[in-house]
Amino acid sequence: MFLSFQKPLQSLQLFVSTVFFLCYIGNSHLVSAQHPSIAEKGLDSVEVVRERSLIPGETMGQKMESLLFWSQEEKKRRFPHMQDIFPSIEVPAGDKIYRLPSGESLSKNLPPDFLSQYIRENQVGGVIVLKDNKIRLEAYGEGVNQHSVWTSFSVAKSVTSMLLGVALKEGDVESLEDPLSKYIPELKGRDYGKVTVRELLTMTSGIDWNEDYADARSDVAQMYQRPCEGVEPHILSYMKPLKSIYQPGTKWNYSTGETDLLGILIQKATGKSLAEYLSEKIWKPWGMEDTAYWLADECSLLNLGGSGLSATLGDYARLGTVMLKEGTGGPSHLFADQWAHNATSLLFPTGDDGGGYGYLWWRFPNGSFAAFGIFGQMIYINPHTQVVIAQFAAWPQAGSKELSAKRMAFIQIVEEELQRMGKE
Repeated sequence: MFLSFQKPLQSLQLFVSTVFFLCYIGNSHLVSAQHPSIAEKGLDSVEVVRERSLIPGETMGQKMESLLFWSQEEKKRRFPHMQDIFPSIEVPAGDKIYRLPSGESLSKNLPPDFLSQYIRENQVGGVIVLKDNKIRLEAYGEGVNQHSVWTSFSVAKSVTSMLLGVALKEGDVESLEDPLSKYIPELKGRDYGKVTVRELLTMTSGIDWNEDYADARSDVAQMYQRPCEGVEPHILSYMKPLKSIYQPGTKWNYSTGETDLLGILIQKATGKSLAEYLSEKIWKPWGMEDTAYWLADECSLLNLGGSGLSATLGDYARLGTVMLKEGTGGPSHLFADQWAHNATSLLFPTGDDGGGYGYLWWRFPNGSFAAFGIFGQMIYINPHTQVVIAQFAAWPQAGSKELSAKRMAFIQIVEEELQRMGKE
């Protein structure tokens, strides 16, 4: 089935790339060029040009790579406007909204100043807590509100995994044991071409990769740096020559590049952008409230599977409710059952605490699981307590053991207090 979409998708990529190029040299950007009303909600064209000029790099890929080293003020200013600054594709919401009613407030039972201190000290843009699909806590930092969108970084990896679960259910992706070359012909004859879809989902390809965010020479800091090779995605050009150093399926190694490849696979298999597929399969039918945006590669205009999704805090929480209902092991109407049974399971241990990794979802020893993104992004789900916590932030560092520990302490306090309130 996927083969019938290859040529139409390539033609669309070439057309959209041309449109973006014309928009870019005309000091606009893909989303606002196609949908002028968006500029009214975000940055206007003058602000976009100014903001882009302040970001180091000659190409959009180089500018995007620089975000690992933005100042604190730059992160706070740009994270809510990534879709204005970089090429993006809309994820339209539908007419029907999945309402999140308010429940008994958790705020009044927390220690004094606990919430405001957590937000202030951890540079949190917003945090929301659902219990049994009811809002028990919702708070925002300065200048952020319920309709503000915020980039999610690697939270998008888990969403890309969800879309793979849908594509597997619908037969666009036929088997998790298929080699990548079946869906991405450019990988034929390459080490990555022999890697299976399952190994990509679990980050166990065995291909050499360095994900050190503090190292400007690491793969994750270099993957979008090179000039475009026609309309081939940046990441495909970068990853095609990479070599295997471990037996596939045996060693877990975190790789944003591999989730970008998974995004390419889904787009080639379905003939739709990740943004379009997400809107069609999840955003509209599951009642997301606001339009979201997904960053696109400047060369191909394919969405980035490993990052780049921007949405409101409430819609991130709604994604958590989708996983509660459809992605925790039982029969699923949305996902292939084999995906749902394994996605949030402990498939590969990743530390000494008993936790690990499933299909691009982090798994904890108590059965809860989460999608995490650098700089403090999160969707946390506990199917045993029916708790969902979503957060977006602008941490001072991309990753930090201290900040991660504070986030987990926040989760623990919230869950303990909700349990106590339930007994009253």
